[in-house]
This record gives sequence, structure tokens and C-alpha cells, in this order.
Amino acid sequence: MGEPTDSGPAPAAGRGRAALIEDGVEFDGRDAALLRAVDAAGSVAGAASELGRSRARALTRIETLEDAYGTLVERRRGGEGGGGSRLAASARDLLDRYDRLQAVLAATASVPETVLDGTVAAVDGELAVVDTPVGELSGLHGGTVDDEDADDGADGRDADDRADGRGADDGADGGAVAVGDAVQVRIGADAVTVNDAANAVDPDATSARNRLAGRVSRIDSGETVSTVRIVVEPVDRGGTDDAAVEVAALITAESIDRLGLAPGDPVSLRWKATATRLVAQVE
Repeated sequence: MGEPTDSGPAPAAGRGRAALIEDGVEFDGRDAALLRAVDAAGSVAGAASELGRSRARALTRIETLEDAYGTLVERRRGGEGGGGSRLAASARDLLDRYDRLQAVLAATASVPETVLDGTVAAVDGELAVVDTPVGELSGLHGGTVDDEDADDGADGRDADDRADGRGADDGADGGAVAVGDAVQVRIGADAVTVNDAANAVDPDATSARNRLAGRVSRIDSGETVSTVRIVVEPVDRGGTDDAAVEVAALITAESIDRLGLAPGDPVSLRWKATATRLVAQVE
């Protein structure tokens, strides 16, 4: 649910981009494209050129992915047969896994969306900070932010397969906002990552600006992707009588089993400001 605890999540049809997470490192569509380009070009340099990226950036990204997922690209030094690179079997397995998750999400009719009322506290370019019942949250208003250079690393055990809201909505509905404006903060369940509370993410190790702590209230199980509902208690805002908020997160059944999630478990949540839409409240 998203506003008070007695109202349900609003559907957000058409949202969602698949992403896998291992040891806090995300594997998304850009990474899948990079591996496929390496496979087609036979080298990292050729793949980078095909994708319009620098070779150094492509190599750095592959190294980051390999730290989490194991060897993905096998490099061959120059010689009689020439140098080059090819995908390891683990890379092909990872691509298959990503494609399966993407297919499941594409078949999902709607994605739950948490909606919070709040007041704009600060504006920094296309991002704004909003004071909400659960604290300050950051989101996009009336434009886009390029998240390509975001640091994907994070500590802690993550729910490793989810839909990534990054890029699903290129900006908030409507125009720019100003300090003092009343807005709705909309968070797609496909953008939220759930972590074991005992292994909370280091704020300095991830680009996700929004972080909350809560407890699992229930799990709506699906064959492949389940919806986890997490209750977050309101912050003390000078005697205001705010109700607890229930945040929805889409997680694969595999991840729920791995984390051992059950109702009552404490968890931490995180999601990116660029996956958060700010919408002007209608009087």
C-alpha cells in the first residue's frame, strides 16, 4: 500500500526493467548489451565502439561485474590466432537468467506503486527532496537524470532479482516544482531493493539516495516474482499523527528463499532517486 495503511497500491502499468543483483552489483539491460556486443565483436574494444562507449569504461564495468558474478569474459592475448575476447559459459548463463526475468516482468500486467504525500523541502536541478511521513526522500521532477555513471556497488545481502525502475519513467508527471509545493512521491515496486537488516547497505557504497528500515508485513507469492509488503513506521515530526506506511517491492521467489524472508522480519530498503517520480498534488 502506499498512502495510509488502509489503501492499496496503485497500478503502474508499463513500468519495469529487469535487473539482477549479486553482492550489491546490479546487472541490467546495459550490461546485457555489453556482453552481447563482446560476443558479436570478439573483443571488448570492438564492443565498446559498437555501443559508443570508451574501452576503458567497458573494461571497468566488466571487472566490476566479474567481482560479483565470476568470470564473464575470457581474454585471449595476441599471437598466431590474434587476440580478442569471448564470453565464458557463466556469462551465457547470466544472460539467460536475465532474459527469463525480463520475460516474466514483461508479462506482468501491472506493478504495485507506493504513493506518499509530501512537501518539497529542497530542489537541486531535476532532483527534489521531499519531506514525507517516513522522512526525506529524493525524486525526479519534470525531467530526466542520466544515471549511467552511478556507482552500482553496495554491501549487504540483496534480493538479487528485481525490476529496475531506472529509465522506466523518464521524468515526473508535470513540470518543475518549488520548495513548499505539495507533491506525491511515487515509487514503483520494481525499483525497490530489499536487504537483510543485519547487513544494511553502506550509504557511501551505493548511488541509491533513498533508504528506509521496516518489517515485512506479508508476502504475496508468485510462481517466479513475488510482492513483498514492508511496513515502515513514520518519523517523529513534532506530534503529527501519521500512520505507518506499507512499501511494496517486487522480488523473485528465489531471492525470498535465499534471504529467508517471512512476515515480521526486519529489513532495509533502498531505491534510486532517479526511479522515484514526483507528481503535483491535485487540489
